[in-house]
Amino acid sequence: MKKILMLTANPKDTGRLRLEEEVREVEHALERAKCRDQFEIIPKLAVRIDDLRRAFLDHEPHIVHFSGHGMESGGLALEDSSGKMKLVSATSLARLFKSFKNEVECVVLNACYSEVQAEAIHQHIDYVVGMSRAIGDRAAIEFAKGFYDALGAGRSFDVAFEIGCTSIDLESIPESLTPVLKSRQKVTVVADDRSIPTLGSLSEEFPCETAMLVLEDPEGQVPLKSAFYVDRPPNEQDCYETILKPGALIRVKAPRQMGKTSLMSRILHQAMEEGYQTACISFQSADARCLTDLDVFLRWFCASITNELGLPNKLNDYWQDEFLGSKDQCTNYFQRYLLTELKSPIALGLDEVDEVFKRSEVAIDFFGLLRAWHERAKNNLVWQKLRLIITHSKEVYIPLNINQSPFNVGLPIELPVWTDDQVRDLLQRHGLMWPRAMVEQLMNLLGGHPYLVRVALYQIARDRMTLEQLEQVAATEEGPYGDHLRRHWLNLEEDDKLLAAAKQVFSVDSLVDVGATQAFKLRSMGIVKLQGNDVMPLCEVYCRYFRNRMGINI
Repeated sequence: MKKILMLTANPKDTGRLRLEEEVREVEHALERAKCRDQFEIIPKLAVRIDDLRRAFLDHEPHIVHFSGHGMESGGLALEDSSGKMKLVSATSLARLFKSFKNEVECVVLNACYSEVQAEAIHQHIDYVVGMSRAIGDRAAIEFAKGFYDALGAGRSFDVAFEIGCTSIDLESIPESLTPVLKSRQKVTVVADDRSIPTLGSLSEEFPCETAMLVLEDPEGQVPLKSAFYVDRPPNEQDCYETILKPGALIRVKAPRQMGKTSLMSRILHQAMEEGYQTACISFQSADARCLTDLDVFLRWFCASITNELGLPNKLNDYWQDEFLGSKDQCTNYFQRYLLTELKSPIALGLDEVDEVFKRSEVAIDFFGLLRAWHERAKNNLVWQKLRLIITHSKEVYIPLNINQSPFNVGLPIELPVWTDDQVRDLLQRHGLMWPRAMVEQLMNLLGGHPYLVRVALYQIARDRMTLEQLEQVAATEEGPYGDHLRRHWLNLEEDDKLLAAAKQVFSVDSLVDVGATQAFKLRSMGIVKLQGNDVMPLCEVYCRYFRNRMGINI
């Protein structure tokens, strides 16, 4: 018998929800199901903090379903002793579920903005459903009906999730992408025409066909539908909410191969799902001559975006006034043509803008122009349609006036390395069930660097090497990171001051102060991490490789 604990809360000071109808629909779905004898529903209405804890202790549920309000600012809304709202944080919920991880198999948070809570609970529970944004009553009820119809028919949690989302779709409600599932499932890894059966954690009571998981080449950005993209809360949710705001500007900064472009593609996809026009250009695709002349550069910039949007090129119509400078003509092209021609907002991704930093004569004017457009959006409806996402790796060392820089406004996102829990989750997605000691060994070797970890798991899941074999060759030219390490070494060799600072860092086993400029340059490369004003190597692989190249023995 599977116990389903149905928790609802609708505090007095929150909007009215149709929670009784949702409970009734779930009861009806299971009453008519062929597997109805396998389920027991335990409803708990108007839940307070004490009720939550006691319900877990009294009933030891297998499935926990919460219906109510989730707040965009964070937290699920329960009731206090007077019936008013009391928020429960993601951290508190995760700690509660940790105590019951041996009993609870699945959690459904049918409440707005509950993905952050779902991610936290997923550290301890294999299947957790949350909502990536606000969800209406109709969509929430339809999801619950579909989900429990499927469970009652003996389907697995992940299949039930898909049917729940499909139920929203079938009712022509435009919220079928709002529910998100955090899951660990049994997989068969497929690569190079070989199948490698692996262990997983599907519940035996809900058998389903083994999923076929195709391993992806870890080079480049992670595809939108990839099973291997790792969320780094609250970054994704913050970006998804910000891109919908008029005149939004999002700045994503991280070393190379940390996931900037993968995040940008998801922000643009989110905007597209909301009906926005989207375009993305990488400045690495600009010809060298474009970066030496401002007028040529801005013409290339406008032409590239026009092409991405699928519009006719009208540069000659807006680039005729000899008395206007290049920046004014570029502004006119956007304001009078692109932003006017398209009725919906435009989300524009500017990837790898580091390439522009190298040419200060172009960079100062171009970035000043972006800042001016962002300022226009505060009072101009036309410019409010433009939403910008900028990614870069390096610190901004070009001399930009503080009032003319786009790098001190908008939403700043700095992508961190992965945590132990995130790496452990990715291991399971690769079908690798490692003990804690092996996870710690991997983290010490690679420091949670996304690219290094993805390459390692790809190689190990394909049975090309073991963790012990990776440890032996990871810091050598013949290992899987040879190109990656060599690129870093060549960059150091091109800058005498930076190389000297790196030698200071790798010559000791303690924190080093190499000065602000060199510290941030080394961090921009991704080979060190900051602690206060000091730096230390990011991981053991970098220590071994650079010490060998520098002739350092410790």
